[in-house]
Amino acid sequence: MALYRVPTRRGFLRRSIGTAATMAGFAALASRGQAQTARARWAILSDIHIPTDAQNEYRGFRPYENLKRIAPIIAEAGVDGAIVNGDIARLEGLPGDYANMKELLAPVFGKMPVAMALGNHDHRKNFAATFAESPGEEQAIRDKHVIVTQAGPLKMVILDSMLQTNLVAGLLGKEQRVWLEQYLPSAGNTPILVFMHHTPGDRDGDLLDTDRLLSILTVNRNVKALIYGHSHSYSYDQVKGMHLINVPAIGYNFNDAEPVGWVHAEFGADGADFRLNAFGGNRASDGKVTSLQWRS
Repeated sequence: MALYRVPTRRGFLRRSIGTAATMAGFAALASRGQAQTARARWAILSDIHIPTDAQNEYRGFRPYENLKRIAPIIAEAGVDGAIVNGDIARLEGLPGDYANMKELLAPVFGKMPVAMALGNHDHRKNFAATFAESPGEEQAIRDKHVIVTQAGPLKMVILDSMLQTNLVAGLLGKEQRVWLEQYLPSAGNTPILVFMHHTPGDRDGDLLDTDRLLSILTVNRNVKALIYGHSHSYSYDQVKGMHLINVPAIGYNFNDAEPVGWVHAEFGADGADFRLNAFGGNRASDGKVTSLQWRS
């Protein structure tokens, strides 16, 4: 994966765990004026909730076994990268949670870059102790894990909505919002996908600064979608033409109507296709493709 050195408070760029082939291929396309036709394929996982105890069970699901089952499938799915969109750990972000996750996803780490967002059940210090490297550009935002990485003709902005470990609600905070407000116009016409863990709603357990975030995203027309997890649900919506995509959980669902699984996304400059891969819960929509067009 191509790396670009940028100033950060740590004075260095965390380097990718994947190979360089994927991003180098995209760079070659761009140099030939073909970036607008490139497609990037990414696996989107969320709420994997990996425990220290492999036998841990919730609602009849074993998160450890779920990830163990799908990791080899994702490794062979022909995708260019993967993102784990928060709640990597089971409840409190224990060191053993991250050690197990790293071991389970080894087949994926060995083949592609894996970007990760932090959720309300994660722990910053324990996460950083296990994953000292991340793909893309780490941004200099105090006490936040914010990454910008390339996905074919698009950029992916991965925000940090974690407020406190094992506290349900999330918060971006002023410093992260100010950075985002300054960064988005600087990207020009490059399409941007924004990822974060928390649901952008008005419930007590949602993102507490949702309105301020949406006011930033919706006025920047290069932002095409906001992709999140947290609710363990799967849905699509829009606000002012910007897509809102709630991806399902890997670990378990909260009700039997929702799938347990991951999403195979194919991103293009003009839109994207999202295919649900449901291996548990409600599997009625397993294999269904949802095609979206980006706003102009």
